[in-house]
Amino acid sequence: MKRHHNTLYVTTQGAYLSADGETVLVRVDDETRGRFPLHMLESIVCFGRVSCSPALMGLCAERGIGISFLTERGRFLARVQGPVSGNVLLRREQYRRADDPAASAKLAKAFVIAKVLNARTVILRAARDHPTMPGLTELKAAEEELASTLRLLEKEESLEVIRGLEGDAARTYFGVFDHLIVAQKEDFVFRGRTRRPPLD
Repeated sequence: MKRHHNTLYVTTQGAYLSADGETVLVRVDDETRGRFPLHMLESIVCFGRVSCSPALMGLCAERGIGISFLTERGRFLARVQGPVSGNVLLRREQYRRADDPAASAKLAKAFVIAKVLNARTVILRAARDHPTMPGLTELKAAEEELASTLRLLEKEESLEVIRGLEGDAARTYFGVFDHLIVAQKEDFVFRGRTRRPPLD
């Protein structure tokens, strides 16, 4: 069991989660293994044979804390979620934008520029923080490639071209991703992205 940011991940088989006041109590074989304040959580993810008390589920639903149930291997099974307020006007505007190619391209461009900027920042930070790391030449080349992609994106209006530039930027970033891993290098080697199922 581990709390990462505002999500509690429970992987211990046989764990039972219950509410104790405003706290999530995690027990295994009648032994308390952890206490987590509800106000610190946004979601709970249970892997395998992990169960929750109805009282905890109700409390989480009231607080807007989603509980997801997955198999031990991470396949989604179910989610418990309280009422979600919808905004009809917001949805209608989203549909209008989706049907307007120029508006869609403008939004896509903003998202992709932010994504590429973040990827470039990660590379620049790694090069700055680890000036003697192996692969520095490759990182510098990738950073220059991403800077070039950003210049192209600034002028681009076509949604299809924007999508293509996003794909190019992702290939560039993940092409040097293994160089960004500096701790426990012998245990974690990145050989490339995988799909269906994703293994990375």
